[in-house]
Amino acid sequence: MIELQFFTIQDAPMLISQVKDAKMLLQFAGPKYHFPLTEIQLEKDLSDRGRTLFKIIDQTHQNTIGHAQIFLKEETFLLGRILIWDENNRGKGYGKKVMQELLKYGFTHFDKKAAELNVYDWNIGAIECYKKVGFTFDPNVKSEVKIDEETWISLNMKIHKNTFELQS
Repeated sequence: MIELQFFTIQDAPMLISQVKDAKMLLQFAGPKYHFPLTEIQLEKDLSDRGRTLFKIIDQTHQNTIGHAQIFLKEETFLLGRILIWDENNRGKGYGKKVMQELLKYGFTHFDKKAAELNVYDWNIGAIECYKKVGFTFDPNVKSEVKIDEETWISLNMKIHKNTFELQS
């Protein structure tokens, strides 16, 4: 069982220690952060009134296992910067539960009819997780970013409030 708790600057060292390289940071946070991740970058997000930061708690073991954010947009809220940092915890259903908790929080606290997220096209595990929760691709939104000699394609996925409520 997982729980979302508000992230504070006191949680920053643990998050920073989990981000091992520039590619991992880009995958986790998109192009807005720059490696190495710093408390200053996180403080900027914490001071942004349109952004809510969470730490992900494994209630069984009472430890922090990840990070996530919600960012308010004009028409939707964006789920992002989602990271379950121990690879041994991936594929165990934590991602689906985190997504459900983020959506529950977002649709309860913000007057938005849809949520969205961006995911790199090669991140098949994440895409499958998002589909299980009810997200579908928006073919009209796509972007790309370059890292080293690679080009990563970012795809956009959305879920409407009524779709989420029907699944809950």
